[in-house]
Amino acid sequence: MSASLSIDGVCAEFPAGTTLLSAACSLGIEVPSPCHDERLKPSGACRMCLVEVVGTERLAPACVTPVEEGMEILTASPAAVATRRTLLTLVAAHYPAGAVERFPDKPFHRLLRDHGIAATGNGGTETEPPFFRDGTHPYLDVDMSRCITCHRCVRICDELQGQFVWRVWNRGAGTRIQPGIASTLVGSDCVSCGACADTCPTGAIDDRSFVAQGSPERWTRTVCPYCGTGCEMLVGTRGGRIVQVKPAPASPVSKGHLCVKGRYAFDFVRAPDRATEPMLRANGEWRRVSWPDAIRAVADGFRRIRAESGADSIGVLGSARATNEENYVAQKFARVALGTNNVDCCARVCHAPTAAAMKAMLGTGAATNSFDDIERAAAFLICGCNPTENHPIVGARIKQAVLRGARLIVIDPRETELARYADLHLALRPGTNIPLFNALAHVLVEEEFIDGPAVRERVAEFEEFREFIRDWPPERAADIAGVSAERIRQAARLYAKQKPAMCFHGLGMTEHLQGTEGVMALVNLALLTGNIGRPGGGVNPLRGQNNVQGSAHMGCEPGSLAGYIPLGQGRDLVESVWKAPVPRAPGLNLMQMIDGAKAGSLRALWAIGYDVALTNPDAAVTRAALSKLDFVVVQDLFLNELAREFGHVFLPACSSFEKDGTFMNSERRVQRVRKALEPHGSSRSDWEIICDVARAMGCGAQFSFRSAEEIWNEVRAVWKAGAGISYARLERGGLQWPCPNEEHPGTSLLHAERFPHGRRAPLKRVDFEASAEAVTPEFPFLLSTGRTLYQFNAGTMTMRTPDVVLRPGDTLDVSPRDAARLGLRGDDRVRVRSAHGEAALPVRIDSRVKPGELFATFHTAQVFLNRLTGPGRDAVAMTPEYKVVAVSIEKLLPATQPAAPLPP
Repeated sequence: MSASLSIDGVCAEFPAGTTLLSAACSLGIEVPSPCHDERLKPSGACRMCLVEVVGTERLAPACVTPVEEGMEILTASPAAVATRRTLLTLVAAHYPAGAVERFPDKPFHRLLRDHGIAATGNGGTETEPPFFRDGTHPYLDVDMSRCITCHRCVRICDELQGQFVWRVWNRGAGTRIQPGIASTLVGSDCVSCGACADTCPTGAIDDRSFVAQGSPERWTRTVCPYCGTGCEMLVGTRGGRIVQVKPAPASPVSKGHLCVKGRYAFDFVRAPDRATEPMLRANGEWRRVSWPDAIRAVADGFRRIRAESGADSIGVLGSARATNEENYVAQKFARVALGTNNVDCCARVCHAPTAAAMKAMLGTGAATNSFDDIERAAAFLICGCNPTENHPIVGARIKQAVLRGARLIVIDPRETELARYADLHLALRPGTNIPLFNALAHVLVEEEFIDGPAVRERVAEFEEFREFIRDWPPERAADIAGVSAERIRQAARLYAKQKPAMCFHGLGMTEHLQGTEGVMALVNLALLTGNIGRPGGGVNPLRGQNNVQGSAHMGCEPGSLAGYIPLGQGRDLVESVWKAPVPRAPGLNLMQMIDGAKAGSLRALWAIGYDVALTNPDAAVTRAALSKLDFVVVQDLFLNELAREFGHVFLPACSSFEKDGTFMNSERRVQRVRKALEPHGSSRSDWEIICDVARAMGCGAQFSFRSAEEIWNEVRAVWKAGAGISYARLERGGLQWPCPNEEHPGTSLLHAERFPHGRRAPLKRVDFEASAEAVTPEFPFLLSTGRTLYQFNAGTMTMRTPDVVLRPGDTLDVSPRDAARLGLRGDDRVRVRSAHGEAALPVRIDSRVKPGELFATFHTAQVFLNRLTGPGRDAVAMTPEYKVVAVSIEKLLPATQPAAPLPP
């Protein structure tokens, strides 16, 4: 249905339900609307968008009035303008004049100017009750004397972020908005996303960077450099520096929203310790050298070691922080310039089990659905991930869906934020995913909650699976996982009955001894219930870093070429494009490289944007292995722990704000990364550095690229499923693969009709193997590790921003019961010991952690938490067992008193 009408003499047709305000905006007709934000439900509160509907007696608020057939609208009739002026005059009488003078481009200030109305207020210096003011937040500046009570800050916090921080107090002239009962934003439930500042039309809530440095001179649309959500952002620059970041409007991923890291944590780009010059180490000291000297040193070092020990004595690590193009060039360098398949990336230590499990079962090792399916889902199964902290925009969208009525099951040892909203929280013991998922499958099969048609038509090996799963009743799993049999049954029934049901999972599923098999057990549930190939359903990994999906997909994986195509399957096409052979010897993954270094068979390593010294598990063993390497090249923004301790050559790389390219997010969406700044110092993009080394090694013909787009076009030539994703198309927005040609719209839903390997996907029969990391009298606690909202991975970027005010460092989270029993208080420093090492860090008492279990973040080199983690690895993907380690705690006392182990 549609309606034809005229607005200010312009005739047009609009879909039914379109508001007059939206219709006018689409015609380029501006209607004042200070209380309106496209991201929010219309409220009609300010009445400044009143327009005349010819033939009616009253003016109509354009933001809440739908179009009707035959309407004639006058947006600037004498009556409408007079009413607006009256309303503006009333507000301006109490509005601080100084704010208009200082920030003339704020939307409300422009509105006053356009209507010739002067603000005559004094900023509320003598008003009662007083206005809320807060200058203590590291990113937000608040002065509510400039508030016009449009309530946009309240509504966006409620409707977009779901944090419910801002509250309206009192009525009439005494109406005030402030964060609940907290005296500061930092002391409230605020997560510092900045949505309130983004929507505020006056600057009553504003970015401190904008207040201090003024308006940007230039805006560049690009993609966030943090998690794998792939939020789009507008980067505002002034004088060669980033001064403000805003969410990109109408982004299909982030919907005009950003988290604290994406919006504010950009100061690392110009951090004082940013390494911007190439360096060589001589006699233990770093010295600056020219780029030609550095390139020559790298090429000579690799040539020497290859001549002495063969190409397979060298390894290359791509980067989840680098672009698709740069990772493609990195793996091509390994295979063409060096002649080895020893190439990997940090996907190895996070979601390699997901890729292996889903490829084995479904034929594609990536998310089956899209983030837009969040709004289509009737239920969610959130497994081993904490989206509101680690993927905050996805987390906020899930939270909003649940607030609208979607059902929610959370499977996690801790009570995450989403667990507080859940119908069911299954707080299993760390390391017991498989018993729990097998028990859920048992209930589905034995109580006949399976989707019969889907199982008959799309599932293989069901009878064998039925026989296997009989041995996993909830009572058996309950004893192992610590979740009652009744709650397991309730969760299985809820997941089966509420369709479609969408599953998200994270590293709490993959970083285990049976990480790959755990994901297989999860896929079983989706297949049994018909949630594969269904909008609003599927199995969807939340990838940890901005381009970890892309880095492996571009071929930074020893057994696969670009497109995650096995070497044997893709060799002929790739060799025809490269005009060079692809090595035939099997390559080493990251963990095998460490093993090889320890054994002496791997002698050299090029680590691009990846600090394996800090982030690899079992740090003592990792460092001992790295110390045996003869030649280590580190390419990064900062002199990281790998460089400090083991590096021989340091190559300064650009940040993603300083180059062009593409990233690939968790939902298979390729998006453009655009250069917003010139490279800092002498830093260069990763692909330029790699190509220079390749040319120095005699491979100039294969590495003659002149731009990121040229590299991408070669990717399209070797990856048929991405052939339709051109830069020209990406200028109009991201595309999801498969996208085989330029007429193809991209694929938001996988496996709708069939799987890449056929019409049926097999169920997997997975038995449980307990971790060796079990509690003992010596090590009476189970520790899990993970991220927090305000810091990111190894802290390379966030620890160099004001995020440190919001989260200064790592903590050990202890349950109140354990803390009371052990005499621990918040901020007490403790020594945590495992069979593999020890680390010291402060205690945080946290009721979300169960007694007998601990949780710690791993963001700082000062704590170096991976001294504690052990050698356990997933049997298929060799991903480390970061999520389970048995430990003890010792309270750190003054040096004159010996520390005694705390009792279990």
